[in-house]
Amino acid sequence: MNESDTRERGQRRTLLQVLGLNAGLSLSLGIGGVLADSSALLANAVDNTSDAGVYLLSYFAVGRRLKWRRWAARTSGVMLLLLGIGIIVDVGRRWLMGAEPFGLTIMAMALAAAAVNLWCLRLIQRTPSDDVNMRAAKTFSFNDFASNGGILVAGGLVMWLNQAWPDLVVGGIVAFIALKGGLDILKDARKSNASA
Repeated sequence: MNESDTRERGQRRTLLQVLGLNAGLSLSLGIGGVLADSSALLANAVDNTSDAGVYLLSYFAVGRRLKWRRWAARTSGVMLLLLGIGIIVDVGRRWLMGAEPFGLTIMAMALAAAAVNLWCLRLIQRTPSDDVNMRAAKTFSFNDFASNGGILVAGGLVMWLNQAWPDLVVGGIVAFIALKGGLDILKDARKSNASA
């Protein structure tokens, strides 16, 4: 087995691990978001579902021709943009209809999600690769980890102020992080296309 095959096996193994972690986290965050009536947690759950789909696409892109890998990266970027738009719509709906988020659940879920996302980020960073899809996976994990910090703060503010707006604001910030990540991935895919 040559060095390229070994590297590709390592990438596939890492992508399967982060796929499983994100799928489990998505389910947990979704349940926590419904129970806590939290826009930020639900946004994070949808984000992790999208991540799991992207990791699956990236898994199948490993070792394929550059054209296929660029297509997978572009699809990942578009999924992230759509996710961001969907979250903004949900935040707007909750702002108009009202919400009563439960701060303690938000904080507990944010801490658990941060630990899982940090683990995913470390797994990806330990896997050597210059592939556009592995860079996309790193972008997703970093965005998720950053979002968890904001969600933790939102939970604390919800508890302290007894108001819903911190949860809604952080839900909106998660949406903008998703939009920026999607644009970054699309830009990276375009660069890899230009340098091919």
